[in-house]
Amino acid sequence: MRFEDSKYSTILDYTKVSFSFGSFYLLDKFIISEMKEGVHFDWEKIQQVIAVLIEHYGNTIKIAHISNRINSYSIEPQLWIKFNRDFGFVVASAIVSYSEINYVNATIEKRFSENSIKRCLNLDEAINWVLNLKEFN
Repeated sequence: MRFEDSKYSTILDYTKVSFSFGSFYLLDKFIISEMKEGVHFDWEKIQQVIAVLIEHYGNTIKIAHISNRINSYSIEPQLWIKFNRDFGFVVASAIVSYSEINYVNATIEKRFSENSIKRCLNLDEAINWVLNLKEFN
C-alpha cells in the first residue's frame, strides 16, 4: 500500500518530496521512501536525498527510515556501510516487503547494516515499530 493511500497520510503531518526515481515522505521522527519501478538506487541518488533531508531536518538530524517497497528496484547492500560511515543519522530502518523476493533482499540488506533493520509485511507494522523505538521515547 502506498503511503498516500494509507490512513497515516490523513492523520500524520508530512512533507512530500518527489524525485525522478521516487517519492519521500518526511515526518517528524522518520521518513518513508517509495521508489519507482526498476530504479537502481545508487550513491548519486542517495546524496540527492541526503541534501534534502539535511535541508529539512537540519545538521543534527536523527531519524528512522521506512522503505515502503511497493515497486521492485535495486540497491547495492554495501551502500548501507558507506552511508553509516559518512552520515549515520538513521537510527533504525524498517523494510516493508510485499513479495517473497523483496523479503529475501531485505534479509541481505540487514546483514550489511550496523543499525537495526526490521522486516515488515505492511506499512502499519513498520510505522508502529518506528514510533516505538527507544531512541525516540
